[in-house]
Amino acid sequence: MAEIIKAFREDAPAMRFIGKKYPDFGGWWGEWFANGWFDEIERAMGGADAILAVWENGGGYVGLERRADGNMSEYWLGMFTPAGTPVPDGFSYIDFPAMGFGTCWIYGKENEVHNTSGCREKLEAQGFKLWTDADGSTWSFENCLCPRFTSPDENGNVILDYCCYVI
Repeated sequence: MAEIIKAFREDAPAMRFIGKKYPDFGGWWGEWFANGWFDEIERAMGGADAILAVWENGGGYVGLERRADGNMSEYWLGMFTPAGTPVPDGFSYIDFPAMGFGTCWIYGKENEVHNTSGCREKLEAQGFKLWTDADGSTWSFENCLCPRFTSPDENGNVILDYCCYVI
């Protein structure tokens, strides 16, 4: 069973999220790898080192969620890039201001760590206040980082970074 092993605050500068919007969680990840879309975004920003230079936990493949009244209203796949990164044809973007993230490390088997339901409560219990946009929605994302998420440990477990925008 997956468990939250760490919850902490990260601060990040203004960043641009480049990706594609989807109607739901669905099985969209496979087409991203098959089409090399993450590679396209990395090329647009001049390589993954460009985001790592402004946010130490950047460079992950991201499932971004916008929630209104607790229900998902938008779902995106893509990557965070430095502010102002050119957007490749066929992609959309969202510019986010400099912001804090409340981050939970969820440890467990890859098929278990995507249950992020306890993260918001854990962060709020530690005094984090979720940021809301002009429409009153909250934003969060799964940040699938290498090697924490991509290389299982000796027990076959990975760590998923789940981040909520906080003030």
